[in-house]
Amino acid sequence: MIDNVYITASIVIYNNSEEDLNNLINNLITSCIDKIYIIDNSIEKYNYQFKNYSKIEYVFLNHNPGFGTSHNIALRNAILSDSKYHFIINPDIYLESYVIDEMCRFMIENNEVGMMMPKILNFDGTIQYLPKLLPTPSLIFIRSIGFLKKMFENKLINYELRHLDESQSLNVPVISGCFSVLKIESIIKIGGYDERFFMYFEDWDLSRRIHNEYKTIYWPKVSVFHGYEGGAKKNLKLFKIFIASFIKYFNKWGWIIDYNRTKINNTIFNKVVK
Repeated sequence: MIDNVYITASIVIYNNSEEDLNNLINNLITSCIDKIYIIDNSIEKYNYQFKNYSKIEYVFLNHNPGFGTSHNIALRNAILSDSKYHFIINPDIYLESYVIDEMCRFMIENNEVGMMMPKILNFDGTIQYLPKLLPTPSLIFIRSIGFLKKMFENKLINYELRHLDESQSLNVPVISGCFSVLKIESIIKIGGYDERFFMYFEDWDLSRRIHNEYKTIYWPKVSVFHGYEGGAKKNLKLFKIFIASFIKYFNKWGWIIDYNRTKINNTIFNKVVK
């Protein structure tokens, strides 16, 4: 525990590397996290000996209901256990345990924050530009086509907040689901992941909803490594899932007309380039 605050986390796995999972768990169990929910969407149970760790609760689903739906299982358990903060962690994250502790202290000291993420790095130390402005359909399309990315590079630089100083924290509306911490109070208030999204866009949808009620902070004073693969660009099945989620997201929030998106983006962009 940290300051008598109960802290939980969830990792959704699907045929992931046992080596990656072992490295992650060994760092998490030495952190201030009290309970780690492993939600297994694989067809067969892992051989990994989760029972050797008192902090871990292993949930085998025997099917794959999707990223958000699986994390919601853990979030409901976290609420019942009176958790105050809950970490969403991808199995391909590499981190030192102190990162968890520092993020928890930040959340405790900043009560207005409902969600936050640290700096996310590639394994070579370069930055993954994951905190973003709210997307437009055209920006998503541009980011998916190689020659368009070069033609509209300045638009993408602005959208991905690449002007942001590496030491500058910012209240951003889009936070990646690969690694973040949620204030449970915010989940009780606005709900968990929208389970209509099987995968992709569910994290943007959640952070946008939280951003409407709380601060959603990018905090680059600590960092983790993430093995980003960009599966939708390599796998036809994942690409179809991406397109389906893309349509659901903009049906929900607005395609062309989204006045709240414009207002939020203009406010944040002006802070970044001031």
